[in-house]
Amino acid sequence: MVSTLATVNVSSYVHRQKPLWNTIAILYALVGYAGGIALLLPANLWLNGTGVVLLTHSLVIAAYLAHEFMHSTIFGSRQWNAIGGNVMLWLTGASYGRFDDLAKRHIAHHVNRVDFSSFDLSVAVQQLPAPIRQTMLLLEWLYFPAISFWLQWRSILIPFYKPEQKHQRLRIGLTLLVRGALFTALGMVSLKALLLYCLSYIGMITVLRWQDAFQHTYEVFPVGTPLPERDRAHEQANTFSTLLSNRYRWLNLLILNFGYHNAHHEVMKCPWHALPELDRELFSGQEVHYVPLWQLLQNYHRFRLSRIFKGQGLAVDAMGNPTPDTFYGAVGVSFLVLTN
Repeated sequence: MVSTLATVNVSSYVHRQKPLWNTIAILYALVGYAGGIALLLPANLWLNGTGVVLLTHSLVIAAYLAHEFMHSTIFGSRQWNAIGGNVMLWLTGASYGRFDDLAKRHIAHHVNRVDFSSFDLSVAVQQLPAPIRQTMLLLEWLYFPAISFWLQWRSILIPFYKPEQKHQRLRIGLTLLVRGALFTALGMVSLKALLLYCLSYIGMITVLRWQDAFQHTYEVFPVGTPLPERDRAHEQANTFSTLLSNRYRWLNLLILNFGYHNAHHEVMKCPWHALPELDRELFSGQEVHYVPLWQLLQNYHRFRLSRIFKGQGLAVDAMGNPTPDTFYGAVGVSFLVLTN
């Protein structure tokens, strides 16, 4: 029998801890990151290929660990979660935004049940000079996440021309300097390794935004504007679970169970390792919010340009039936970039 949130022992999930599992995940991200880079250096294509896969996956796990740290599900102390989150943001190249700012924005997404952006993406893209716009769209058609990089660099540069954010200039400048020096050093040791690192990073961004694309059909509001009241029913109706497999649930560990998004939104402080159990207690597995893997792959391919201009679209019609032909998906990775 499927439970409702009122009958679930929420406290048992919130306080459920598996330090060994967390340690394994953190060590995998750190050791995999270092080991992946090391494997990019030898003059052996098999080792290089293994390094690209390992580095890509380590970055993906690091990103989802950053998400866990934002929800304070790893450590009991907020301070230690912030330290862990900053480490993971550094690995994933999202360290230009302050961890506290990213966490606050992400938790607001949960509490207010909306998405936030200070500008309309489709309008901003259309206003770009034609050569830049056409190049960006060509790259997106070729599966290169040009818009994600554009959004990241936009967030990095905004403090340098918005006086109200000038207090961030020194921190961002130093971060650029240190990261730039490290990548320059890697390129001097091996230009091939630097290029393969870039390939791994592109792979990470692609995996993250593929998952992020189909998890919500929320309205988007500018930060600081009045927000409508949204209840749990609205939240669940506009939230979708993007599992790699509903049958072989262990496969979802490859993305740290991030696909159990409906369960995550029901109990946002439930740790990643307990989400499958919470999902089984809350849902039957037949709900419309489970988006099949084939649809995730097909729609990511099919609407790779449409979603830029049409928005997320509709995933379910008024009768509660799936509408894959209008589920375009979102663009970007919402919890790693502040779209100011």
